[in-house]
Amino acid sequence: MNKVILNIGGMSCSACSIGLEKYLNKQKGVQSASVNLVLAQAVILYDQSVTIDDLEKYVFDAGFESLGVYDQKLKVEKIKRNDKMLLIIFGILSVIMLYISMMHMFHLPIIPFLSMEKYPVNYSVSLFILATFFMIYGMDIFKSGYKNLIHKTPNMDTLVSIGVLSSFLYSIFGMIMIIGGNVSYVHSLYFESSAMVLFFIKLGRFIDSRSKEKTKLAIQELVQITPTIALKKTSTSEKEVTIDEIEKGDILICKPGMKIAVDGIIVDGDAHLDESFITGESMPIKRKKGDRVVAGSINYDGYFEYEALKIGKESMISEIVRLVLEATNTKAPISRLADKVSSYFVPFIMILSFFTFFGYLLLDYSFSFALEHFVTVLVVACPCALGLATPLAIVISEGICAKNGILVKTSTTLENVHKVDTVVFDKTGTLTYGNLKISKIYNYSAYNDEKLIQLVASLEAKSTHPISKAFLDYSKEHHIPLVSVSQFCNIAGSGLQANIEGKKIYIGNHKIISRLKIKNIHGDDEISLTELGNSIVYVIENRKVIALIGVKDIIREDAISTIKTLKDMGKEVIMLTGDNQNTANIIAKQLKIDTVIADLLPKDKAKMIQKMVASFKMVMMVGDGINDAPSLVSSSIGVSVSSGTDIANDSSDVILMNDHLDNLIKLFIVSKKTIRNIKQNLFWAFFYNVCMIPIAMGLFSSFNISMNPMLAGIAMTISSLTVVLNALRLKNVI
Repeated sequence: MNKVILNIGGMSCSACSIGLEKYLNKQKGVQSASVNLVLAQAVILYDQSVTIDDLEKYVFDAGFESLGVYDQKLKVEKIKRNDKMLLIIFGILSVIMLYISMMHMFHLPIIPFLSMEKYPVNYSVSLFILATFFMIYGMDIFKSGYKNLIHKTPNMDTLVSIGVLSSFLYSIFGMIMIIGGNVSYVHSLYFESSAMVLFFIKLGRFIDSRSKEKTKLAIQELVQITPTIALKKTSTSEKEVTIDEIEKGDILICKPGMKIAVDGIIVDGDAHLDESFITGESMPIKRKKGDRVVAGSINYDGYFEYEALKIGKESMISEIVRLVLEATNTKAPISRLADKVSSYFVPFIMILSFFTFFGYLLLDYSFSFALEHFVTVLVVACPCALGLATPLAIVISEGICAKNGILVKTSTTLENVHKVDTVVFDKTGTLTYGNLKISKIYNYSAYNDEKLIQLVASLEAKSTHPISKAFLDYSKEHHIPLVSVSQFCNIAGSGLQANIEGKKIYIGNHKIISRLKIKNIHGDDEISLTELGNSIVYVIENRKVIALIGVKDIIREDAISTIKTLKDMGKEVIMLTGDNQNTANIIAKQLKIDTVIADLLPKDKAKMIQKMVASFKMVMMVGDGINDAPSLVSSSIGVSVSSGTDIANDSSDVILMNDHLDNLIKLFIVSKKTIRNIKQNLFWAFFYNVCMIPIAMGLFSSFNISMNPMLAGIAMTISSLTVVLNALRLKNVI
């Protein structure tokens, strides 16, 4: 099965995207298709029986235009200058046209040879000529409306086309009657209304286009993160090359202030890197020889050389952009509801407008009166606002999450996060760092702590035991140099011994005490370390205990505050772990987690999650994305922490691209406010139609509340603008 993202041209409202989506899903060889109105894209899953050319033909047959396959390097399109210029020109023509048609109504200075009373032929012909320019200007609307009508997927353009062309053709009939001598038709011309409707629709689309551009900024920033050039190391010097010239295995150079060009691994040197674009971490991170680096990271202060490992579409940033785009192109349940309503809305409005037209004729109103209300209903009931309500909010929110190091794979996930009532955490690697660290030092010697650790780390450097890494990491972080060790000996099951600086040093577990038959006089400190879940390293010199060092897996810095906030938000917090019950209880007590289930295998965790889901709980599982894969898949929403190494094949729904658990809180906030924003947008879209359609039908004319096609066009534009502006408020959600 293949997947492609096509850029689509010619979509103007939700009825367009729904119609194209339905048409594509009916085609042989197309497994599924999802069309996004805001991004103007279609994500299509198809089999080997069809080609991309076939898919582009399907798009054309449906009445739209394929603008080619989405390119990772593609910049967000800018509004064309000629679109803006045309809008200004026709804005001026609109003013001229309104002046000609209304100068007598507002007692403005009358242009003598265009007077309605004295020169009705000149008056009608001048309006016809000006209106014809507008008809040409709006030809794209007519074409779209016609194509969608014959494909049985009528959209906003269909409504407008029927209304505008009806009033324009009737006005031509009136002009012919005036030329023939029946000047009474001078009051039944709707040239200016037809023109104004087209102008305001064009104006509305111009505003929509600019607003949609703003929603794409986060994605655009991701695309533009990687530099266009790099420094390649040659046999004799260095050479500036473009990104496209880089091949796997090339050695590249990164100097202070430069951006990393491609994903790679440092082969020489070190530096502090700004990786905030992908992790949300504002502090620079130290990277040294052997560390992987990500394209787009900024080198703060060092010089290093790195080998190119992943280029082009294989890079992490390209994968993130692809996943963000696919997420914005998926349909959230609330979006599917709006789409379903929109699919019935346009045919309903067409029926309602004809009902209005023939109703007035049956009530013995004039043809022109019935036509005016017919056109007004068609124009005012534009489903633009309804179609923009959901996708705009989703695109903005997905971009915000991506910028904060939160990768949400589908819009359905974004919608469902706020419904979660139970948050389940794995312990090791999620609530804790997953690496043993020195947590407490009881120093009874004459050495200061730094010297003590130097002795222990120098001895541990000869060992392969997992605990040794805690001491070596500590010495590196605190810049403590190691010293030479002689007569090293591994005491099986107990510890290590060696001569360091002329002294015999022993380190090990409690068995080393018994082995050496040494009396431990620090029992209280030993108990204290044990109660806190530490493994104890005994340090012995001259057959005397000179230190007790507690080593354990450290709780993440923001774990306590994150869990407290989740509980304040009303979420039930549970910890599942494969560790023993005693260790799990110690960690849970520190984190103030009430429910702890320990001694679980990965498959047992998955069964526990399945049991919770079966009891109608909305469960979010937070794990490290490695051995927690079964649990992540079994949960309602799976969240993996620090699994950015292979985000394409990750089994989770959400990926936290850094170690910050507080991003969970941000995710809940974004989800809640996004859904609230969508509901507000849908409310205003429906409320607009509920208020405007009866007025357009003339049901409130007895209260002197009425509307003409021109005002309907203005109202339609304002309704879309209201939804757009409300959606843009999400930019400041976190």
